[in-house]
Amino acid sequence: MENSFARLNQINVSEHIEKKGEFAYLSWPYAVAQLRLADPTAAWDVRRFDGLPYLKTEAGTFVEVAVTVQGLTLSQIHPVLDGKNRTLFEPTAFDINSSIQRCLVKAIALHGLGLYIYAGEDLPNGETPTAPPPKVTPIRQERTITPAQLRYLQRLIVEAKSSEEHIKDYFNLERLEDLPMKEFDRALQSLRRSA
Repeated sequence: MENSFARLNQINVSEHIEKKGEFAYLSWPYAVAQLRLADPTAAWDVRRFDGLPYLKTEAGTFVEVAVTVQGLTLSQIHPVLDGKNRTLFEPTAFDINSSIQRCLVKAIALHGLGLYIYAGEDLPNGETPTAPPPKVTPIRQERTITPAQLRYLQRLIVEAKSSEEHIKDYFNLERLEDLPMKEFDRALQSLRRSA
């Protein structure tokens, strides 16, 4: 049987990543399309709580989506958030629907598609990081890879027994994080061939 995780994990989703404020996410129609192309029998289920597609708690409102690929079911729980990723205690139907779609994409990511996007998620609301916040860098003329893509690239460099210096030299970069978004796929292909 084909390894669906490996197949989904190899899909470069970079061109389908959307930004909302400082947060990156994958378009749910694209994620569903890629999932169904990889496994036409894939299915998902929005979990119900006393018949409702959400659960209200003292900590906020939550949704849960389970995705089944080749007989393996993995679920993701997601808080209902506003546009600034703050927990909503009295969400609208639109807020709940939006969170269900984000939860669906994250549950699909558990099966491999775009998993690297979520490698560096922010801390939950109310928690403070132990390190100072990162410095704000000026906006560059050309869009560069995201921090999650950088970590994924660094992992592939290790797996391919290559080096950051090799990639930086090849793309004429001072820092790996300056890799233009348009070159990300080419860098991945190069490393996969080397592995």
